[in-house]
Amino acid sequence: MKDFALHILDIAENSVIAGASRIAIKIEISRAEDRLSILIKDNGRGMSRADAIVACDPFYTTRTTRKVGLGLSFLRQAVEEAAGAMSIDSEPGIGTQVSAFCRASHIDRKPVGDLAGAMVALIAGAPDIDISLECASDGEFYRLDTAQLRHELVDVPLNSPDVLDLVRSDIAEGTAELPGWG
Repeated sequence: MKDFALHILDIAENSVIAGASRIAIKIEISRAEDRLSILIKDNGRGMSRADAIVACDPFYTTRTTRKVGLGLSFLRQAVEEAAGAMSIDSEPGIGTQVSAFCRASHIDRKPVGDLAGAMVALIAGAPDIDISLECASDGEFYRLDTAQLRHELVDVPLNSPDVLDLVRSDIAEGTAELPGWG
């Protein structure tokens, strides 16, 4: 995967498959701490401690359609290449949290990428799931919450083309204003 937006999309899709009704995504860049942090938390079915330990093994997957699960192992590789680390905390019946960080200025750090496109793809494919996105950089914030958006739009589905265009523009504009985001 070429950027972190694709990693985030992949992990969030795992949350959808795990039956989550709420997915929280937080991305923070701190230039002062030279750190990029990513947190993806869901309220899906969760994993046992043993499954969470082996979840980053590329030859482990719970899917029956294929024999490999590369998403988490690729994210771990991406952050480790940029002097970072990743952890998975999960509890059956409660949900899963994937945390990753790396050095923001590291020469091998992947770009954040097309976060707006990734979020639009996620929302289009799972319009009934509450998804919150928080992006922060040096005290500046951007936030999108589909539960709030759904409440404001009343009977307009989140996966309608006009809403998805609005979401794409809002995320792109909101994150472009964050210091050090580009």
